[in-house]
Amino acid sequence: GLLMQQLRGTSQLYFNISLRSLSSSAQEASKRAPEEVSDHNYESIQVTSAQKHVLHVQLNRPEKRNAMNRAFWRELVECFQKISKDSDCRAVVVSGAGKMFTSGIDLMDMASELMQPSGDDAARIAWYLRDLISKYQKTFTVIEKCPKPVIAAIHGGCIGGGVDLVSACDIRYCTQDAFFQIKEVDMGLAADVGTLQRLPKVIGNQSLVNELTFSARKMMADEALDSGLVSRVFQDKDAMLNAAFALAADISSKSPVAVQGSKINLIYSRDHSVDESLDYMATWNMSMLQTQDIIKSVQAAMEKRDTKSITFSKL
Repeated sequence: GLLMQQLRGTSQLYFNISLRSLSSSAQEASKRAPEEVSDHNYESIQVTSAQKHVLHVQLNRPEKRNAMNRAFWRELVECFQKISKDSDCRAVVVSGAGKMFTSGIDLMDMASELMQPSGDDAARIAWYLRDLISKYQKTFTVIEKCPKPVIAAIHGGCIGGGVDLVSACDIRYCTQDAFFQIKEVDMGLAADVGTLQRLPKVIGNQSLVNELTFSARKMMADEALDSGLVSRVFQDKDAMLNAAFALAADISSKSPVAVQGSKINLIYSRDHSVDESLDYMATWNMSMLQTQDIIKSVQAAMEKRDTKSITFSKL
């Protein structure tokens, strides 16, 4: 029909549109004062509206090096469940307040839960611990299940649970002084909330994952970039955050039907065969191709308008 004629007639133009510079978006992001989001009130994290369609989730215990206390494990789930349903949000940036991203689990606050589990015998204690571990795993799985792209902006140390967290994010930026450390073996346990499951698929180097896991050594920013753990490294935190917000603004200017559908299918494809993933994609797009977003995007391309000028409906 008419749509297919438009697509054929403008496909070359559409796909040859050059990538827009992110610098103007970065400047715009840096000028905007963050506004607290009214329905996000937490003890361990702070959520602000960085700019239109972009939320900033900040680990907010700087005096404790953003250590993950009991409140954190509960609040991050609540936070991302709300974000998933927030039709106005199209991208998220996660960062840490203060001198580092996070020092990992708050052992002082969590000790009683982990070291003195309740139960009358070994079987009941085991059931209790299994339920507890599953609950903590959900804290980071909820980031992965959130259909909005999540950008981790990491400065200073990203230790223990921090690696679990950023492994569940979609895009990772870091500063030159950042380092990553799978610290759990030094604490006498195996990492159990996502790193061992996600990191091998993030960096695609099983030998390096094994080395980092078994030795608990630090991976510095340059090695993180070379291995594919992060996609960009910046001189300082301000430059990194400006770039992260600019990228988030760029993503949020695209069709949310297209972006969120892409995230869901990328994660599905990671965990399934090519044939299964193609079948899932065909089933997904049999309905999503009927969106008005395609017509709006093609029309903008035909008129040589910036895609940022398009108004997409909330999703």
